[in-house]
Amino acid sequence: MTRPLKKMLPQTHSGASVSDVMMWVLLAMLPGIAAQTYFFGWGTLLNIFLCGLGCVACEVFALHLRGRDIRTGVMDLSALITAVLLGITLPSGATWWIPLLGSAFAILLGKHAYGGLGQNVFNPAMAGYVFLLLSFPLAMTQWPAPLGTNTIDGTTMATALHVVRENQSLLMADLWQRQPLMGSWGGRGWEWVNIGFLAGGLLLLHRKIFSWHAPLAMLATLAFCSAIFYDNGSSASGGSPTFHLFSGATMVGAFFILTEPVTSPTTTRGRLIAGVLVGALTYLLRHASSYPDGVAFAILLMNFTAPLLDQYTQPRALGHTRKTLRNKVKSDD
Repeated sequence: MTRPLKKMLPQTHSGASVSDVMMWVLLAMLPGIAAQTYFFGWGTLLNIFLCGLGCVACEVFALHLRGRDIRTGVMDLSALITAVLLGITLPSGATWWIPLLGSAFAILLGKHAYGGLGQNVFNPAMAGYVFLLLSFPLAMTQWPAPLGTNTIDGTTMATALHVVRENQSLLMADLWQRQPLMGSWGGRGWEWVNIGFLAGGLLLLHRKIFSWHAPLAMLATLAFCSAIFYDNGSSASGGSPTFHLFSGATMVGAFFILTEPVTSPTTTRGRLIAGVLVGALTYLLRHASSYPDGVAFAILLMNFTAPLLDQYTQPRALGHTRKTLRNKVKSDD
């Protein structure tokens, strides 16, 4: 079931145009980007710049091949949103060809291969990120030491999420004291990055760019799962709720990726279910998989189920049963 372009922003309650919404999203990401640049260096801005060049160039190329209006396609700012989201997920100062390769995959295969804006099944930025992570796992998991860490300048290392997942001997309290990557609540530096994206997400909620259902459901489920398996901070613990909420890509995933209107459910119940699924999958992947974060994989899996969630969570009209509604959706397709 494809989603017509006129329904591209089903979660937007402000009546704003596509470009207006994209502009607010870009502005809301500034606090998180500023914090990430402060703690991990100017390489963050370089990643965003290279992704911007790559995404816009590929957008123009794809629109030209498809015979679409290039100016309109670029001015909706969707390619720039993809570039920023991809850029902030890459390790600061990544080798120049990594952002460009990820941008090409995101725009050409993650977006235009499905028909362009409003038709893509998966979030393009997360598709590009996962492609890079699967192709170059070592380069994609080595981040610069955050500001305030007592290491040699230029040292790259794994993230705090990776440290907790690999810990097999230290209690959480001891790990926090001995491991320089641990901050007050989450990973050093990452806690402030997440606070920045949380502030931006709350701004978007205030502007009614999207509803609260998916972000709150994701964060509550992630906190619930981590609380259940916290195990009073033993060496086998997966980390505390605050650690999971303020580490990695939690807040940017909850407020800026999970809420993308094209690839997420349109119904209220569907968004709640999607948030629960992403929260649970994020914790499971962080605790048990080979990859330290898990937000991107969890959201891509949710994107895959979004049409199904829409079909089975449509509200019943008076005089209709769920079966007749499902049959009507199938006939419309």
